Amino acid sequence: MKYSRLTKEQFEELQQEFINFLASQSITGQEWDSIKKEKPEVAEQELDVFSDLIWEGVLNKVNYVEHISPKQLMLFHITETFMELIGIKVDKENVDITTAYGYKWLQQNLHDDAVTLYTSTKAIKDDRNKDIFVLIQQGAVITKGELYNYFTDLVNE
Repeated sequence: MKYSRLTKEQFEELQQEFINFLASQSITGQEWDSIKKEKPEVAEQELDVFSDLIWEGVLNKVNYVEHISPKQLMLFHITETFMELIGIKVDKENVDITTAYGYKWLQQNLHDDAVTLYTSTKAIKDDRNKDIFVLIQQGAVITKGELYNYFTDLVNE
């Protein structure tokens, strides 16, 4: 398995897609029930293959992810060949940028000595989707890139 198995809730949301997946392998509902009972290891493999297919489809479309913690904002723009990072670190007591107050403070104090802004670019060498998946496993979320673009404009001023 390349990624991770979907959760029970995700499988429920994707029930029709899973039915279509089984049908593409000529497995009927009755046969699926039989496989689950008589060959649970085969059923597990099918769930894993389906999970990887779903993850692959989602990750192929990802262009931006972000990871926000109380003292750090990491914004990633991912192309086919590069992963670009805008990082912002806040070293100020009582400022938590995951709160409305802390984020507003950050916006108003970007040039404060307590704020470190940095950028980085890394070439994607092996597997773009696996790199994105690792970020997601570490707590990053897929976004449309609004924050990345907002801070890109500020960095380029």
